[in-house]
Amino acid sequence: MAEVQDELSETLGYTGVLKMLQILESKRLVKHEREGRAYRYFATVAPERAGSAALDRIVDKIYHGSAASALVQLVGGRSLAPDEAVRMKRIVDGATLG
Repeated sequence: MAEVQDELSETLGYTGVLKMLQILESKRLVKHEREGRAYRYFATVAPERAGSAALDRIVDKIYHGSAASALVQLVGGRSLAPDEAVRMKRIVDGATLG
């Protein structure tokens, strides 16, 4: 648990970290094993998969399923590196039309 707390960029208290881990475990994104008197937590899915699922939920709930609205919010008003902009354009150009 202390290892998780140390890796977080935000300063969260013990109970905050514990609650976050319990929520992640209820969603089957992490699991824990007893190690002595403490618990060791492990990711059960790759970060990319977890991030993709979380982003899908955000697009559905906040942007009512509109990937375009989410994209505008994500990149609107931001300065992008040229290679990032080119990569994003290729992804958008290759997107399946529905």
